[in-house]
Amino acid sequence: MADPIAADPIARKLPLRHPAENPTFILMVILNFAILAVLIDFLASAALIPPALRGTNWEATWRAVAGAIILVAPAIMVVRQVQRASIRGTAVRLSRTQFPDLYASVDDFAATLGVKPTPALYLSNGNGTLNAFAAQSGWTNNYVVLTNELFANLRNNNQEGTRFILGHELGHIRLHHVALWYNLVLCYSQLIPVLGPTLSRLREYSCDRNGAALESKGELGLVLLTAGRYTADTVEVSELVDQGRHLGGFWVEISQLPRSHPWTVRRIWRLHQLGLFGPADTVDQAHRSQPVA
Repeated sequence: MADPIAADPIARKLPLRHPAENPTFILMVILNFAILAVLIDFLASAALIPPALRGTNWEATWRAVAGAIILVAPAIMVVRQVQRASIRGTAVRLSRTQFPDLYASVDDFAATLGVKPTPALYLSNGNGTLNAFAAQSGWTNNYVVLTNELFANLRNNNQEGTRFILGHELGHIRLHHVALWYNLVLCYSQLIPVLGPTLSRLREYSCDRNGAALESKGELGLVLLTAGRYTADTVEVSELVDQGRHLGGFWVEISQLPRSHPWTVRRIWRLHQLGLFGPADTVDQAHRSQPVA
């Protein structure tokens, strides 16, 4: 029997990426090395320190701040290792015998995306939080964490929603968003207000595309994050898509600037606009053919 994912022309183009992600990433890498050069200069010479401040306590303060910022890079490596150790000690690792259906989805998606070896999958207590994330420790230890609350609300009633979430998180791994080298070449520039969150939102759009390409019926995964656990099943998705299509305006865009994730209703609309979730009732052909920003 033919693999439906392999037969899908969209799936054959995996992994998918938002067209603005790579240009923004390149800009951020350039800024990152420029920032590093400035920090090193502060530590090695006084050329960039205003003449009026040289030899004063302010010079020492500037050097101390530069040194502290440089330590962000080694701190990232330590935090990654500590995070994985914590997950291993507090979460349930899934396998072919521990929630085998969920593990099978990760195994299949990893093979389709070309992620080798299959990342470890953990089920954790989110203390009421609906969340999932992908991460890496070292250079190759990729893993995905799914909170119990998200898992419980999707697994029994809508496995497709769970599969979309898993596909999204594996997208982060396949697109190297969690790789050590990726985080190091952005470790300083990602702290820049507006620019850092902008790249983060583009990464989310990219991974949404991969999740939807792997599971085209998984929109409940995003609906759940929008409406909450008690009402997600009764939301009229066509109206939610239309809400996302009309979402805009000066204050909407301004309020999104510091956010790491795009507006959830906009994420749902974008995936319908691309045809990855299929057209909703309120989405006409003209709107679906418009380029996605």
